[in-house]
Amino acid sequence: MKKGKKYIKAMELVEKHHAYTKQEAIELVQKTSTSNFDGSVEIAVRLNVDTKKTDQQVRGALVLPNGTGKAKRVLVLTKNDAQSKAAKDAGAEFVGGEDLIDKIAKENWLDFDVIIATPEMMPLLGKIGKLLGPRGLMPNPKTGTVTTDVAKAIEDVKKGRIEFRTDSYGNVHAIIGKVSFDAAKLVENLDVFMNVIIKSKPTTVKGQFIKNVSVSSTMGPGIKIDLNTLTN
Repeated sequence: MKKGKKYIKAMELVEKHHAYTKQEAIELVQKTSTSNFDGSVEIAVRLNVDTKKTDQQVRGALVLPNGTGKAKRVLVLTKNDAQSKAAKDAGAEFVGGEDLIDKIAKENWLDFDVIIATPEMMPLLGKIGKLLGPRGLMPNPKTGTVTTDVAKAIEDVKKGRIEFRTDSYGNVHAIIGKVSFDAAKLVENLDVFMNVIIKSKPTTVKGQFIKNVSVSSTMGPGIKIDLNTLTN
C-alpha cells in the first residue's frame, strides 16, 4: 500500500529500530500524528505467552486515570427494577431486558459501545453470543461487565475504563488517550496500563513476559519503547 506524503514525513522523525523512553515515545506520537482529526493514541504489547493454553490467555480491565477521550454508550441488561433505576440514574444510554436482547438478535442493533449485565441475564445472552463475541461486546465477570453493582460499572466506563485481551498471536492492543492530551497524562495512562499488564503475568509463563511495546497515533507510525523505562 502506497504511503501518503504526511506519513512519509512523519516516518522521517522516527529512528528505525531505536527504542525510545516512554516520554520520548509519547511526544513522538503527538508529533507524528498525520490525521486531520484528534487521533487516538494506541499501545501494542507483545507478550511471551502461548495463547493455545487457556491458562496463558491474558485478559482484564482497568480505569485509566485520565480517561480515553472517547465517550462510550452503555447498554445495561437486567430484569431487576432497582438495578434498572440505578442504571438510568448513573447515565446508561440504554436500559432493558429480554426486549433489547431480542432487538439485537432480530435487528442486528449495535448502537452501543459496552454492555453491562446483571448475572441473571447471562443465560439469555447465549443466543446472541456469536454476534457479540467477535466484536468484544460479550459481558464478562473478569472485566467487571457482569455485576450486581451496575452504577459502579457505569461510572467506571464513563471515567475511562478499558478492556484488554491477548489476540491469537499473543498481542494486546488498547487506546490510552487522544493525541491532544497533555503528554504527562498520556504517560500516566501508559504507566497504569503497563502495571496492570505486568501484574497479569500467568504463573505458567517462564522468562521475560513482555517482549515488545510500541505506541502510535491512529494514522501515524509505530514507535518502539525501551522496556527499561516502563518500570520507572
